[in-house]
Formats: sequence, structure tokens, C-alpha cells
Amino acid sequence: MGVFPYPWRGILASSFASSYILVSNQSHWWKPSYVGTFFCAWIAQTLVWAVWVVILWPKFFSPLRSLPEPAGGSWWNGHFKKILAEPSGVPMREWAATVPNDGVMRYMGMLNSERVLVTGSKALSEVLVTKNYHFEKPNQIRKSISRILGVGVLLAEGEEHKTQRKNLMPAFAFRHVKDLYPVFWNKTREVVQAMSKDVIADAAKQPASSSPGQTPNTAVMEVGGWASRVTLDIIGVAGLGCDFGAIRDHNSELNQTYRSLFQPTKQGQILALLGQFIPEWALIRLPVKHNDNINGASRYIRSVCRDLIQEKKQKLEETKQADHDILSVALESGGFSDENLADQLMTFLAAGHETTASSMTWAIYMLSRYPEIQDRLRREVREHLPSVDSDVEITSLDIDHMPYLNAVCNEVLRYYAPVPITLREAALDTEILGHKIPKGVRVMLAPWATNFDESQWGADAHKFNPERWMPTGPDDKRARSGGAESNFAFMTFLHGPRSCIGQAFAKAEFACILAGWVGRFAFELKNKEEMDEKNVVVKGGVTARPAKGMYVHATVLDGW
Repeated sequence: MGVFPYPWRGILASSFASSYILVSNQSHWWKPSYVGTFFCAWIAQTLVWAVWVVILWPKFFSPLRSLPEPAGGSWWNGHFKKILAEPSGVPMREWAATVPNDGVMRYMGMLNSERVLVTGSKALSEVLVTKNYHFEKPNQIRKSISRILGVGVLLAEGEEHKTQRKNLMPAFAFRHVKDLYPVFWNKTREVVQAMSKDVIADAAKQPASSSPGQTPNTAVMEVGGWASRVTLDIIGVAGLGCDFGAIRDHNSELNQTYRSLFQPTKQGQILALLGQFIPEWALIRLPVKHNDNINGASRYIRSVCRDLIQEKKQKLEETKQADHDILSVALESGGFSDENLADQLMTFLAAGHETTASSMTWAIYMLSRYPEIQDRLRREVREHLPSVDSDVEITSLDIDHMPYLNAVCNEVLRYYAPVPITLREAALDTEILGHKIPKGVRVMLAPWATNFDESQWGADAHKFNPERWMPTGPDDKRARSGGAESNFAFMTFLHGPRSCIGQAFAKAEFACILAGWVGRFAFELKNKEEMDEKNVVVKGGVTARPAKGMYVHATVLDGW
């Protein structure tokens, strides 16, 4: 647990030794006495450790005691009840806004485990830039997530991370990403045509209504599933040079594998809590269904990645001409072994499609809540882009010349950052703004808090307002940052050497898909109660998604 992880090896050895010494001095040697003494010694030492970690250290000895912290909370379990009850990042948003702080504050997690919440720009700059390698992803989380993501650039640390990022940068440079816009648009056209067929077919099955207000070619659609299918296909073609066919077949094995992986389960949540006390190597070997599912999915995904690498290498040898996909660029760099490249592909597949799918889901939700924004965006799309039914390709310039589309995309990414919280752990005794941070302390970066900071964004920080990204004139440079006081106010992609390497890729893909969807469909929430955000339950997990899906009435519109 942070600074003082449970010393299970030491307690185990000490319990064996103490029980042996105590029992060996008895006149009779018998097993029950030895076993009983062993467990008594184990329990006694565990209680001493627990009292030190849960009460004495955080309340009387920790150097973090001087930091401001939220009021309330349990004397032994900190603010964990509130954290558990609310969506990830929401408690941090409240605390950052209501607890006076200089950019650094403390709150208590489960069993009073200390957490440092970084809120201010200067503090974020230290953690993400000037001292970025002082703060690493917690080892326990790295090992757990690596089963799905592989140990790619997202999870690598230190010199390994520097090398991987350097070798991958050419693949994600904008000069390369701009060549992928036709791929993004072609897949957008494919998914819009497939969605249109589904809506029209479903609408035809509905009984005729005498209601004069009924709109033809309207059906209920769950947008999250479609978003995942198109983003998986895009990362397949643009990233790996392979069409996974998820749009054509929602039951494709790879699509179903990821859907099951990203579906939170009670068993998974319990194992995450047990991870506070049980070493990761033991946790992942427990004979439970969750581990079986994760291990099976990991083996399948890694086998897909290995096959793609071999196919791509063979193709490069035969044609001597590289494709535009990321895998081809990475192979050309010569900086990766096949296994390490498989790790990178696992990272791109999972992180690359799930985050953009989350953004698409929330974009349709917000546009359904604000029909006037949806209508304005549709007018711009139809004015500047060719119909999805035509074969005309688009370029990066087409998207760049659509200011309102980019404004809406940026505001969705600010308002609903796909990853609400990012964890770091102090790799050594260090400081943030002069505050001593002991080695092992968890440091929390919360886009769902920072992206709503009124001191950075102004009084309307809690309002969905694409206008903040619209320039008022040719010399208006503030619109590039949404009017925020600092670049660190927008934390969706982080900053510095650990910022999202695929930021340009993700933003371009997001803009293309959203343009295609809004150009063809009108969206309206199925459940009118969800017009109030408080009625939308957000599920936990790596990304933020509506727990019950996002169901809308989608209407196919003529004229484009």
C-alpha cells in the first residue's frame, strides 16, 4: 500500500521463526500448537502493520500531513466510500474546486492510503515535464494492464520508454497522420452506410403510426457499439494494415474479445481490491473466471499481432515498398524485436480504439442534449464535405477548414476526457512545488478535475461550450487553447514526454467519424431523463462510458 506495502515475505518468515522458537521450547512437539502459534504471530504482526499504516503514519508521521485535504471521510477508510460511490474523477473535481490549495492536495483512499492530487499548472508541469521520470505508473497496475496492452510505449518506463517513443514518433508525426485521412474517411463512409441500412431496416419493422409527428427512417441505436466497431477497423487498417471487418460483422472474434475485456465485472473489482494486499504474481494466478478470461483474451490478441507482423514483414520483403500504416513505419525503424513490436500493437489496438469510441459515445450524447449545436455542426459538414455515398476522398485540409467541427471535438474531449484519472507513483523521494513526496506515494492526475478548473477555464468551465474554441478574429490565439490560461488546463492527452503519442491520430479519426455521423443522422436521446447528466450512470474501468449504453433515436436524413 504505497509507502508501506504489505510486507508479506517478512511477516511470513518472522511468523515461521517465532512459532518455531516458541513451540520448540515446549516439552511436547505437536503440529496443532505450531500451526496455531504461527497464525497468532502472523495476525499480531499484521495488526501492528495495519495500525501503523492506517492510523499512525497518515495522521501523525507522514510529511503529507501539511497538505490541504477534503473534510469528512472515515477515520480508518478515508474518502474511499465517496470515491467508490461516484464515477472516477468526479470526487476529485469537487475537491479541486472546493478545497483551497496551491496545486497540490492530499486525500485518503482505502484504509487511509495517501493520495496526492495534482491540480495546478505549475505542479502538473513538474510531474509531467521537469520531473516526469520521478513519477512512474505503479508496478502493480503495469503488470495487470500489460496482460491486455502488452508492455508497449504506454507502460514502458525510464530508458526503455525513451527508446520506444523515439522509434515510434515517425509513425505518429503529423506529416504521416495526414496521409491517413482518406483511410479514416473511407471507414467512416462504410460505417455510416451500414448504420443507415440498419436504421432503415429497423424503421420498416415498426408498426405504422397515425401520429403526424412521427419521423420516417428513425430507429433506436446504441452508439457505443457502432463506435467501437468503426474505431477497431480504423486502427486495424491505419495502424496495422489489416481490415478486421468489425463493421461488417459485430460478432467478429476480435471485436467480441475487446467488448468482454472492457466490460467491468464484480469479480474484477474484487480482485482489484485484493491487489492492495496480495502480490500481483499471486493475484493473476488465482483460479477464477476473470483471470481465465483475461489470459485467454491476451493469448488470442497477441497471436493476432504476431501473425500481422509476420505477414507485414513478408509483404515488405516481396514488394520492397512500405505502406502508410503504423506497423510498416515501425518495422522500417528497425528498433523493435518481433515480441516488442507485438507489445506495441497490443497497445495500439486496445488504447487506440477504446478511447476514441468513448469520445464518440459522449459526442453523440452531448449533441443530443444540445440540438442547436448538432444542427449547426451538420450545416458545416454538409457545406464542406462530400456525401458519404460518393467516392470522393477528403484530405487533412478539408477537416482543418471546418472550425466548428474542430471546436465541438475539442470541447467533447475536454468535457468527457476518455480517461478520467491517470495514476503515477513516486519512484524516489522527491518534491512537488516544494512539498516532500515520499517514495511509493500514489500521485493522481485527474483530467476530469483539471479540465473543469474555473481558475483556468473561467466561470463557464462546467458548461459544454464549443464557442470557447472558436476564434473571434484572425489574431485570436486564445481559441487554440479554448481560452484556458495554460496548456496544462487541458489534460485529456497529458503533456510532456509521457503525453499521448497518438494524439494527432486520435483527433483526426474522431473528427472524421463525427463529421460522417452528424452529416447523415439526426440524434435524439431515447431516454429523456438522460437530458440531465446526473441520470447517466458512468461505468468504471480504463475509460469512461455510460454503464447502460447510450441509446438514441437515429434518423437518416436526406440531402447528403
